[in-house]
Amino acid sequence: MREIYYSYTTDELWLIKETHWDVFLQNIREAQFSLGNGYLGTRGIYEEIPYDAMPGTYITGLYDKMGSQVDELVNLPNPINFKFTIEGEKLDLVAMDVLEHKRVLNMKKAFLVRHTLYKDTKKRRYDYQSLRFISFHNKNIGVMQIALTSLDKDCIVDINTGIDTSVSNQGILSEGRKRHFRIRELGQAHNAGYLIIETLERKHTIVYWSGFYYEVNGKKIFAEHNIFRLKLKKGQTVIFTKIFCIKHFPYKENHLSYKKQTFKIFYKAFCSDFSTLLKNHLKMWEKLWRKADILIEGTANLQQNLRFNIYHMLTCLHYNDGFSSIAARSLTGEGYRGHIFWDAEIFLFPFYLFNFPQVAKNMLLYRYKRLDKARELAKREGFKGAKFAWESADTGEEETPEWSKDFDGTVIKIYTHKQEHHITADVAYAVYKYYLATGDEEFMRKFGLEIIFETARFWASRVECNKRKDIYEIKNVIGPDEFHKNVKNNAYTNMMAKWNLVVAARLFEKFKKEKPSVYKRLKEKVNLKEKEVKEWQRIAPKIKFN
Repeated sequence: MREIYYSYTTDELWLIKETHWDVFLQNIREAQFSLGNGYLGTRGIYEEIPYDAMPGTYITGLYDKMGSQVDELVNLPNPINFKFTIEGEKLDLVAMDVLEHKRVLNMKKAFLVRHTLYKDTKKRRYDYQSLRFISFHNKNIGVMQIALTSLDKDCIVDINTGIDTSVSNQGILSEGRKRHFRIRELGQAHNAGYLIIETLERKHTIVYWSGFYYEVNGKKIFAEHNIFRLKLKKGQTVIFTKIFCIKHFPYKENHLSYKKQTFKIFYKAFCSDFSTLLKNHLKMWEKLWRKADILIEGTANLQQNLRFNIYHMLTCLHYNDGFSSIAARSLTGEGYRGHIFWDAEIFLFPFYLFNFPQVAKNMLLYRYKRLDKARELAKREGFKGAKFAWESADTGEEETPEWSKDFDGTVIKIYTHKQEHHITADVAYAVYKYYLATGDEEFMRKFGLEIIFETARFWASRVECNKRKDIYEIKNVIGPDEFHKNVKNNAYTNMMAKWNLVVAARLFEKFKKEKPSVYKRLKEKVNLKEKEVKEWQRIAPKIKFN
């Protein structure tokens, strides 16, 4: 059987391959083969949703807490849902014999290609091929195409697609599985289906539109329903193309305008050729890789591994005026509940800073817009200034769960949010690095200086004076290894605290001298006295560091 999408699977240095079906690796592959555009992310599930599959559709920054310990990234209804049944036998990797199977993630083009050869209980073979992508050209749009051929006999195929609302977030510990949305409206119109949901606590409104058409012998037919039956002759290939649109809005009782607005976006894509949608998507990824690709010497797998990491950083690239940042697991699943950690500022930030500075700026705006909450957290624990949450979601409140499972499955109490305070200096560090790399004075005037001053205040109140030794110590912390608790004078934490105080004092003096109007405004806004800055200068060199 001819491989329809073969031309997209030939450049080995850009491909991650799955060469056989392994049920025990299914959930790992779903994360590895995820697709995304920074706004919308989908796990690399199989279209037929085999047993134990974990579908995941996520919009960056959409969290909800109802039914769980803490806020978590909402798993939204699954649009990648396309099932075929022939005489009661489902085309499915678990349910049917698999003669051949492969999937390929093309990282250069950011789409997922599949080719599976099935055999049913009557020894009839079916060739199944698919390609799908989440558009980077239009970030509300996803596109999938499936080619099905009956190789041995004529058959009647039952098709079942649409938007699957049975999904839920994973159950953790005693929570059980939970669904963070309710359905407000669903129906059919204009040869397409629509779904309107709202999240339970935050009440975000999310609108879906989805439609598909199929082509047999070059004739395009728009499907009127999500469930129907189709006759297929031996050797005849039918190509299904499904296009979906997902967009979120703030809550509004009457969502008609949201429904219309999303339909316009959807209908423009729905009326476009598959080749046009794909071409526009590929152009955007070509631009991204032109900036981000890194060529290295060595074996091919090293180049692939490097590009795999870059690819996943590109799939969560976005700027939305600080509405959200980049989670530890990006949009590949519900690991760490979609929370923002210090990873964002220390590990991810440099990549964006030197390739996509607008994204780096957005990550810092995310922190600034939660600075008031960081002030509350510091005050709540008896400190001054601002203390950023160890795990953050949409509000900046501390979202670290009190309990979790360890690697061996035992339930353990979590202390990171109470002791891993270095994140506060990590945020300040990223702000200063952004300033050095971009020279963005406006950002510093409006946002950056305030973060650096308030985090310095926190450290000045967090240190403890050892009068006998004439030093300052930081006790009862967890360092960046994230495991050893109640550590005294952790090297990383102490050095970052010292750095934070030194840089804050230097910037205070710099802007006092060079930008007196900015200095005066900010000094009044945060009620910062020169006496306080001198205290920072006195404390910093005396912070213990081994």
